[in-house]
Amino acid sequence: MSPTPSNATSPSAAVTQKFTRAPKAELHVHIEGTLEPELIFALAQRNGVTLPYASVEALRDAYAFTDLQSFLDIYYAGASVLQTAEDFHDVTAAYVERARADGVVHAEIFFDPQTHTVRGISLDTMLAGMERALAQAEQRDGFSSRLILSFLRHLSEDDALETYQAALPLFDRYPHRLTGVGLDSSELGHPPSKFARVFALARERGLKLVAHAGEEGPPAYIHEALDILQVHRIDHGVRSTEDPALITRLARDQIALTVCPLSNTKLKVFGDMREHTLKQMLDAGVAVTVNSDDPAYFGGYVNANYAAVAQALNLNDDELYRIIRNGFEASFIDETQRATLIARLDAHWQVA
Repeated sequence: MSPTPSNATSPSAAVTQKFTRAPKAELHVHIEGTLEPELIFALAQRNGVTLPYASVEALRDAYAFTDLQSFLDIYYAGASVLQTAEDFHDVTAAYVERARADGVVHAEIFFDPQTHTVRGISLDTMLAGMERALAQAEQRDGFSSRLILSFLRHLSEDDALETYQAALPLFDRYPHRLTGVGLDSSELGHPPSKFARVFALARERGLKLVAHAGEEGPPAYIHEALDILQVHRIDHGVRSTEDPALITRLARDQIALTVCPLSNTKLKVFGDMREHTLKQMLDAGVAVTVNSDDPAYFGGYVNANYAAVAQALNLNDDELYRIIRNGFEASFIDETQRATLIARLDAHWQVA
């Protein structure tokens, strides 16, 4: 795809106001990736954790990533401050407050239990804190949410299976919140097929299935996620344009892609936002959505991601509406809630 010409007309102020204020879903955000440096330092002080950075500014200055792995090294160091249910509550509540400011009314949030269980933090501790924050937001503001337990693909499938078995009581305890399983962390060298057994068990249980694929990894990983893991959504999927047959399949079957534009450029998947494949996929009929991934590290929550692609790819009013609506269409919610949220979007769009 050729980059959008530098003299392309940017979206008008009216269009920008429309998408920034529109009700929207966020389907790809890692709770550990919402830890802002200020909160990292506050939790480190509360829990007596010594960080390898002298100040908030020094930590923020370290956010100069060259690829996915260089980001993950800092990401896991930051997550080490999460130790108690109160910590998981506080990071979740902080994300909800920031997401609501961007118009998010429904979020499906990843968490990485293996990042914490290796440090002796129990699944009960994680879920107790996150559930309390999400239940409070639902009762206070009607904020809708789901949680997706994600396996770390750089670890073994046996480790994922052990994590899955340990989580089974929590799927029973929080059926309204704990919706499915996902696959994240280092993609290259860790194809989806590595996790066929654990995804088969989750599928038999009726859980929703998602997987990161086609970010740094090749289109073949997307095929594996669809054919072997039988996922309902693909997280990222931006390299699918390298395989025309795959694009045709994604569009035909309306398999949603949870795209994270600022993440993609921050991690050098694309050298420039004008090179991003989002519009190419949208034009082909693929159900692309826009999300923030790890917003504390990548420089922007969901509205910043919309703004970045709207300007770089010269997205118009209709295209932005389609992307936002795709988010509701692809959400793991019932049809009544979906219709209600789309009606809210339509009402906003008609009068904005």
